Amino acid sequence: MSKALNPECVRRRVIAVSIAAALGGFLFGFDTAVINGAVDALAGDVSGFDLGVGLKGFAVSSALIGCAVGAWFAGPIANKRGRIPVMVVAAAMFFISAIGSGLAFSVVDLIIWRVIGGLGVGAASVIAPAYIAEVSPAAIRGRLGSLQQLAIVTGIFAALLSDALLANIAGAADQPLWGLTAWRWMFMVAAIPALVYGLVSLRLPESPRYLVRKGDMTRAAEVLETVTGAIDVDAKIKEITSTIDTERKESLRDLRGSRLGLKPIVWVGILLSVFQQFVGINVIFYYSTTLWQSVGFDESSALLTSVITSVTNIVVTIIAILLVDKVGRRIMLLVGSVGMTVTLGLMALAFSFGTLDAEGAATLPDPWATVALICANGFVVFFGATWGPLVWVLLGEIFPNSIRAGALAVAAAAQWAANFFISTTFPIFADIGLTFAYGFYAFFALLSFFFVYFKVPETKGKELEEMTDELTVERRGTRKAT
Repeated sequence: MSKALNPECVRRRVIAVSIAAALGGFLFGFDTAVINGAVDALAGDVSGFDLGVGLKGFAVSSALIGCAVGAWFAGPIANKRGRIPVMVVAAAMFFISAIGSGLAFSVVDLIIWRVIGGLGVGAASVIAPAYIAEVSPAAIRGRLGSLQQLAIVTGIFAALLSDALLANIAGAADQPLWGLTAWRWMFMVAAIPALVYGLVSLRLPESPRYLVRKGDMTRAAEVLETVTGAIDVDAKIKEITSTIDTERKESLRDLRGSRLGLKPIVWVGILLSVFQQFVGINVIFYYSTTLWQSVGFDESSALLTSVITSVTNIVVTIIAILLVDKVGRRIMLLVGSVGMTVTLGLMALAFSFGTLDAEGAATLPDPWATVALICANGFVVFFGATWGPLVWVLLGEIFPNSIRAGALAVAAAAQWAANFFISTTFPIFADIGLTFAYGFYAFFALLSFFFVYFKVPETKGKELEEMTDELTVERRGTRKAT
């Protein structure tokens, strides 16, 4: 039996390690939102890119193709090489993408660089929640897992703020600044957090569960004792070993099951990811500047409103971190689903009163412009306090040790694919009508309530070694992992 370390010292260490790992989420948020301030400049003739509606949507969401691919392959690579090397490679790809996107000379060139960055972001989106779950004590794992979402929304805030500042300094996103167009600097600023993430990752300890799989019991014991605070390290290693087949390499084939080719718990992870995106949250962040211009804001005010929305997201994510290990995952998701359904439904109603001006841009009369603004921020509150952070928490928790990295990779790839679909189709949906677009998102918010009620297990306070491949269905809608 190992000598117990000072609990407060261990707590500070695991929080520090989790924050460092969550920096991958910061890149995630920054990359997916930085296009916000640049999209209209890219769409105008003055930029030299001259994007139509379809190509505009694809340019915004092109990074998501790389994200889906990066997420898909991150799990198998992490199982073979470890969690830390994947983090370092992800940071390097994001750094290269930031510089390349800023210097792009054509829309095709821009899309290629965005896809490369997406590969890194997708990999980071898989590794961060898996790593944090694997180094966190069960009692605070929900709070630490929520750091991934806090990092994401902080990255969104940083991207929107830097977009607003650069556009303000230059006068507009399509105006020259320091020898380049302002929107190019918007992309290149992302190289700074990428460099920080790469350097920090090199100092992180490897996941103890990965080390056990590789047979490095000495290092695994050290990490379990000094980072997770395990008291009886030998017993914990035996418990981890019992849930991992160390004689066989993990692969995506391990996810196969009897239900539509996959194990039930894998489908739960996939559908959690899809619902998180199909409520349309990223439309608010990718197109918010364009959206608020349609309700009467000028470019500067619209960018500022987008920044305020992202700050709201950060605040409610902090609230989620404080509640998740006390309230539990399921009840928070259910409340979030109801809140999102109502706010999105009211947004759809508000936009039904919109009119088109001579240039084809949508405008909203009072009081519906105010209703749309309040409901958009209300939607962010409900999403940010529930579905935003808790999906990442659950994806790190619900899968058993034997398939965690691979199952998380598939679920994250599904999330990025859903994100790509929603982001690419929004300009098309908006052409049909914003009432249709937000009605579509409201419908899936409603469906998400029933999905959580009937299918999502409660993982509050459970050790990762308690998670298995199957789910047990209890009466009165209660679910738990057995």
